[in-house]
Amino acid sequence: MPVWIEAALNGPWSRARQPRIPISVDEIVADGVACARAGAAVIHLHAYDPVSGVQNDDPHAYAAIIEGIRAKEDVIVYPTIPFLQSAAAFAPNAAAARFSAVEALAQRGLLEWAVVDPGSINLASLTAAAAGQAGAVYLNPDEHILRGLALAARYRFVPSYAIYEPGFLRLGAALSRGVQGCPPPIYRFMFSDTFSFGFAPRDYALDAYLALLNDTAPGAPWMIAGLGVDIRPLVPHALARGGHIRVGLEDAPFGTELSNIAWVEEAVSLVSAAGERPATAAEIRQQLRA
Repeated sequence: MPVWIEAALNGPWSRARQPRIPISVDEIVADGVACARAGAAVIHLHAYDPVSGVQNDDPHAYAAIIEGIRAKEDVIVYPTIPFLQSAAAFAPNAAAARFSAVEALAQRGLLEWAVVDPGSINLASLTAAAAGQAGAVYLNPDEHILRGLALAARYRFVPSYAIYEPGFLRLGAALSRGVQGCPPPIYRFMFSDTFSFGFAPRDYALDAYLALLNDTAPGAPWMIAGLGVDIRPLVPHALARGGHIRVGLEDAPFGTELSNIAWVEEAVSLVSAAGERPATAAEIRQQLRA
């Protein structure tokens, strides 16, 4: 089976943490097209305000990026959702507001996948925690997860689950089964060398996730990814077990000298070394329909 390669172009970091990320619409489109030509069939991105350098979840910006990449390459392109870490996550209509850009893009027929993260975590770097410094909290109340899944059922896009902890897998699988017509989610196991969530990128950790996946969502598609991580050492183990790969500047160690294109080229090289080849977007769509 050909291997899916996803390129996560920028993330929420700003250039203060990850100096090489693309920020403007034109930069993001150019990086997305280049990554597609290098072998990525899936492109994930965060839209930014190019003046402030801060994430900007504007559906018009996302639409311009998605359409700009797809005008040149046939790839799956999908955006993020706003990062919430305060009581605002529990305000009335917070779930609808958070997924408003996703809904607007889905109404225009621009979404094949969308982020639906099935759980909440303390997002702290190990270095900061050891120095007694507080991190952030990434909040995804059940109401938000169910809102994303309901939109997936209505507009037939695939929920892309980031699995930061084992409980995310269990909850995500259970909630998706309870939403009639929801396409089966993709499970993206998140590893880190930098942050305290979940597991470091180790073979035993992936095996634990796969055992749980087999119990809760057998046969579901999955990939390895992370934040603040060099995922390359785990790739051979993942490929041997039928998995897929996400790389890029959202996931890479902060300050990496590799560009998004170079990270994709590294992934392609590892896939080739394992005797496999990168999947096309058409092949991914076909596998998800099977």
